[in-house]
Amino acid sequence: MSKPLSDHDRKKQISVRGLAGVENVADLKKNFNRHLHFTLVKDRNVSTKRDYYFALAHTVRDHLVGRWIRTQQSYYEKDPKRVYYISLEFYMGRTLQNTMVNLALENACDEAVYQLGLDMEELQEMEEDAGLGNGGLGRLAACFLDSMASLGLAAYGYGIRYEFGIFNQKISNGWQVEEADDWLRYGNPWEKARPEYMRPVHFYGRTEHHPDGVKWVDTQVVLALPYDTPVPGYRNNIVNTMRLWSAKAPCEFNLKDFNVGGYIQAVLDRNLAENISRVLYPNDNFFEGKELRLKQEYFVVAATLQDIIRRFKASKFGSRDIVRTDFSSLPDKVAIQLNDTHPALAIPELMRVLVDEEKLPWEKAWDICNKTCAYTNHTVLPEALERWPIDLFQTLLPRHLEIIYEINRRHMERVSSLYPGDVDRMRRMSLIEEGGQKRVNMAHLCIVGSHAVNGVARIHSDILKATVYVFKHTYRNSMLTRDLNIHPPETFHMTFTIKSLEARFRQLIKNKKGNCDFLFHNSDSFFSHNLDPKNNYDWRKGDLTISCDLNAVRCLFNSFVVFEFLVSDDYVLLKSSQAAPGYHTAKMIIRLITAIGEVVNNDPVVGDRLKVIFLENYRVTLAEKAIPASDLSEQISTAGTEASGTGNMKFMLNGALTIGTMDGANVEMAEEAGDGNLFIFGMRVEDVDAMDAKGYNASEYYNRIPELKQAIDQIAGGFFSPKQPDLFKDIVNMLMHHDRFKVFADYEDYIKCQEKVSALYMKPKEWTKKVIHNIAGSGKFSSDRTISQYAREIWGVEPTLEKLAAPDDPK
Repeated sequence: MSKPLSDHDRKKQISVRGLAGVENVADLKKNFNRHLHFTLVKDRNVSTKRDYYFALAHTVRDHLVGRWIRTQQSYYEKDPKRVYYISLEFYMGRTLQNTMVNLALENACDEAVYQLGLDMEELQEMEEDAGLGNGGLGRLAACFLDSMASLGLAAYGYGIRYEFGIFNQKISNGWQVEEADDWLRYGNPWEKARPEYMRPVHFYGRTEHHPDGVKWVDTQVVLALPYDTPVPGYRNNIVNTMRLWSAKAPCEFNLKDFNVGGYIQAVLDRNLAENISRVLYPNDNFFEGKELRLKQEYFVVAATLQDIIRRFKASKFGSRDIVRTDFSSLPDKVAIQLNDTHPALAIPELMRVLVDEEKLPWEKAWDICNKTCAYTNHTVLPEALERWPIDLFQTLLPRHLEIIYEINRRHMERVSSLYPGDVDRMRRMSLIEEGGQKRVNMAHLCIVGSHAVNGVARIHSDILKATVYVFKHTYRNSMLTRDLNIHPPETFHMTFTIKSLEARFRQLIKNKKGNCDFLFHNSDSFFSHNLDPKNNYDWRKGDLTISCDLNAVRCLFNSFVVFEFLVSDDYVLLKSSQAAPGYHTAKMIIRLITAIGEVVNNDPVVGDRLKVIFLENYRVTLAEKAIPASDLSEQISTAGTEASGTGNMKFMLNGALTIGTMDGANVEMAEEAGDGNLFIFGMRVEDVDAMDAKGYNASEYYNRIPELKQAIDQIAGGFFSPKQPDLFKDIVNMLMHHDRFKVFADYEDYIKCQEKVSALYMKPKEWTKKVIHNIAGSGKFSSDRTISQYAREIWGVEPTLEKLAAPDDPK
């Protein structure tokens, strides 16, 4: 096998990757040196790689600024309907490369960096993954922002500027250890603070009812400071805005307290206020964590709605004068999309603003609110649905609880009039859950308060219709299918013949092998153990196979991710997962994976042919390297439990075949590529329903399948934990007695399907034909197609591929 390229060789490759205009390269070099000197106050003698990255980022950002300003000017001149996408997560990954591609600067930047004697890949590795998201929901939001800009929509993303991401994962002695994801410690060259648009957000207090309306008084105020990040469209000169709010304490000090020594307490109180935007999604195991989470959710919607209404009232660029006061036209100028239930408080908050502050009658305000808001549901799993305790609401947001009660009263009156005497239906449809501790069902609030509700795949939308069918007959919500994205910037159309693509697919296979080599030769960057390329593994013998077991582990233990790499002939199993800090079972599964590795890797018989290695801290940047290297993607959730999945479509586009159940987006992937071009196994939704009615008995499968019995007995008996034989007994107990995902029921069919995978993999030409069908059938899953459907069917706006004039062009 060829040796990895040296830095010098890679630089030579980069320099001829594309042809760039001499003037562009000269300008980029000049601006690079200018930023190094004036922005970073460094010269080449003392500059670090990180300094060079920041100089390059600022240089690229310069090309965004003119387009950014002109885009916003055009929106104020045309006054189009604006789309506001509210999400508590935006899993953006890195920004530099995406920006260079969208601005058509990649080749020129490559050449400029090469001529400066630097390595582009090394500079890109200096950028931190933005700690603004954690999974599919956040990645969806990030891709949607890209597509909205590429399709010329006047759109804004609103969220929270978390100081720390969820965590960085390290594996120590086989156990997951969380380290702070301090992604902002070196600064963020892409954001711009906007203190002039700072907004107050109120918490706690009490309500006073007066003849002229309700007042929310004696509140605690936290300031929301916006930071704007540009979101460029694909080569259309449009740059939209992602506005993230950072919590700041008010500046006022009680002078008397200060004089008597209360300064320290005042500073501590400021820190408490600013904790709202300190970290992504707090641990929900403790009451304070739950309160902080609810604070985050209200913080983002309260600040965002103030911004939306400010922009609605003013129509002249740069002007703050109020020129529009009739809120009847709000649904014609504003569309608010709620990304799951996290921003559900936008509904009672908009009602509070319209009724309490703008003095609209309830009926008119509700009509406006309903026509403005739309809701995307991401899960039907009960443990993932938000249900907030009434007591917490009463303390933190007393006025909003009153509004929710009023919404529910009117909602119950309508249900009662349509279904007289059906008390059980009223109980199931109520926004307030009465059993045990009273709670607010946020999904029900979203359904009642929105004019459109959608799932994230066809099967998910169908399940939603069945699950909340009572709402369908009570409200005229639009229940439509939404398919998740695979890759944002371009919607592509493919007409091809096998012959015309033969050369391209040879290159695709070559690239996959190159990505395999890259991963293994850089193993110290990604793996919890280093791999020795001189060991007995001949990487040339097989391709890298990645199976994305997000759903498998969710079936087993809920809410973490496993990635499995398999190199044929000699085998290397690379596992990766992330467990929430307070999720004991998930952490035990990670420990089981590493324990299996300790046994297998040191086995005298198979230790030199089989390795189990844990791939730690999986994230967007690592996915960008792993997914293109993959041959097989596992999407094996129990049918009806995974809303859609996100990785499955990315694997499909990058030429990986899928082994999976008929769940989530797999259903539509099979339709687009052809059923015979995916490896489908396991129960369907109707089979799962029948088993629920009949009853699932794990012991039946355990006693009947010898291989399954042996595996479970080894885990339970301490084979993988000889020093602590009982270490994994809780896992086995859960699988045997408390597994509502019925993992064992799909086991036999899964094994048979894997045998088909192995047999086909030995026939490269047949395998490649299926790959071609998968890639050719993946166009439907582009987020551009998805956003076009959102725009026309939910938001009432028309996407466009027209380009905005470049900043150096006359208007």
